[in-house]
Amino acid sequence: MLRFFNTLSRQIEEFHPLEEGKVRMYICGPTVWNFAHIGNFRTFIFGDVLRRYLKFRGFQVTHVFNLTDIDDRIINEAKVRGIAIDEFTAPFINAFWEDFDALGMERPEVTPRATHHIAEMIEMISKLIANGKAYESDGSIYYRISAFPDYGKLSKINFSGNIHGGSERIDTDKYEKEDARDFALWKLVDSDEQPGWEAPFGRGRPGWHIECSAMSMKYLGETFDIHAGGQDLQFPHHENEIAQSEGATGKQFAKYWIHSEFLKIDDVTMSKSKGNFFTFRDLREQGYSALAIRYLLLSVPTRKQLNFTFEGLKGAEATVERLRNFQALVRETKAAASSTGNASSAVQKARSEFEAAMDDDFNTAAALAAIHDMVREVNSLVAAGDLGEAERGSVLDAIDAFDSVLGIFDRGSLQTLETEIELLIEERQEARRRRDFARSDAIRDELIERGIVLEDTKDGVRWKRK
Repeated sequence: MLRFFNTLSRQIEEFHPLEEGKVRMYICGPTVWNFAHIGNFRTFIFGDVLRRYLKFRGFQVTHVFNLTDIDDRIINEAKVRGIAIDEFTAPFINAFWEDFDALGMERPEVTPRATHHIAEMIEMISKLIANGKAYESDGSIYYRISAFPDYGKLSKINFSGNIHGGSERIDTDKYEKEDARDFALWKLVDSDEQPGWEAPFGRGRPGWHIECSAMSMKYLGETFDIHAGGQDLQFPHHENEIAQSEGATGKQFAKYWIHSEFLKIDDVTMSKSKGNFFTFRDLREQGYSALAIRYLLLSVPTRKQLNFTFEGLKGAEATVERLRNFQALVRETKAAASSTGNASSAVQKARSEFEAAMDDDFNTAAALAAIHDMVREVNSLVAAGDLGEAERGSVLDAIDAFDSVLGIFDRGSLQTLETEIELLIEERQEARRRRDFARSDAIRDELIERGIVLEDTKDGVRWKRK
């Protein structure tokens, strides 16, 4: 039974979707005003593994992952450059999806952009005004926290004693409000100011929080199964999402809430505002592979803080190389005529421990440990000549199963490399038929440099790694 920590209840709960066999989930995506840093990608990679594991467990998953393409930072940066916000965000959106794909994440079913859903936001704000949950002040529209008694149920923050202007963390909107806790749903803009949209309650632009509520409910319904995001979004963003969504519908917004913990550098939380961050591209330029970065971000369970170090990243690089070599070894090793069957036992044990780990609050660290235990045991069996053909197949099937969830085996690169080797062997055979021994020897030397040894057999040329 899949069980995980629900931030809303502060308890480990069994997962029971609203509709049997189907999961609807929403994950807050990036604000595309810059390149995403690896702290952002820790959350997004967890979301990818969450999606993959739910599919692994047989669920039909609808995954919505938004792009915030309008906020104060985007507007200000676009103004500085003298360009429209769409022109400003376009290269960052393209870069984000390039990085997303490079890190081996599966594309979600729906990837809405905030600026493409203004109509849904206006409709929702109109409902909140009509039922008294929102009000107008100086042309802007605010959510009335006092009209929602459950406010704070996610973050468990106590607001007693707050007065207007009394908290910098809460009172961030530069407009007049009834209460310091109230937040902007719609911000007034001048008639000639861009960006701006016409609405029944006046020309303006949306506040940040209304965007995710409108987009999630459009594609997942008024109540859906899972809402996930980074720990930094729990308050105020997710708290405000609950208030405005449930204030508009009178129904529970999301049944389960999952939050990824912070990524730190030298024990300080990574963030753009602090300037202590690395983008995915920074690390790629330093020669680290996308697979190693992904592995490192999965090496610690998502509800535990991860302290980033280059020593740890180098260790992850070595680990994914060992996994790559293990996969190649199993594929290429000549199967034993008979075997003890110990490999099948190792695989069965690894599968059981892997699923138990993932069922236990998505414990990726324990899941990885189960894989490494299998790798060590199978390596020993291969060295002893104790891997039969059936066992080889079960090991490769297990690798595929584990990788369908974690995405840490370099299956694509391995297949590409094998194709390249086969083509070189064919070219060498053709050169020998033409008696072009110079070319034949050159290809043999190239293969040796790549760690490939050729063997002439009655069935043709076989190859293996040294």
